[in-house]
Amino acid sequence: MVTAIVIPILCLYFYYITKKEMREQDAKWLSIGKVPEEAIVSGEIVSISIEKEKYYYHRYVYNQHIILQTKTGNIHLIKKQPAKQKMSELTFQKQERITAFGTWENRKFLVNRIQHDRVSPGMPVQ
Repeated sequence: MVTAIVIPILCLYFYYITKKEMREQDAKWLSIGKVPEEAIVSGEIVSISIEKEKYYYHRYVYNQHIILQTKTGNIHLIKKQPAKQKMSELTFQKQERITAFGTWENRKFLVNRIQHDRVSPGMPVQ
C-alpha cells in the first residue's frame, strides 16, 4: 500500500526537478552570447574560425574566434551564440577593420557585438 503511494510521488517529484533544471539551462543557453559591453577593441582581422561546442545535453554553442591586430599586438576575440537551426555568421573577411564591444576574460575578449569600421581593407593599423 505504501509503495503504491510513495513511488508515484517520487517519480513526479524527480520529473518536476528535471523539468525545472531544463528550463534554467535553456534560459542560460539562449543568453550565452549576451555579455556586458565594458570595453571596446578595434583593429584589423588576421584570422577567423568557427567551432561548434557541446553546451548541455542536446544543446550546442557556436564559438567564432577572431584574431585581431591592434596597435599593441594581437587580441583573441570570441563571439558565442547558441546553435539554433540557422546561424547568423559573421560577414567579416581578413584584413577588414572592425570595432568589437564586450568584456575581458582571462586575456581573451568576449564579444557582445561587432561593428564594421568605415576604413577600406588593407589600410595600415594606426
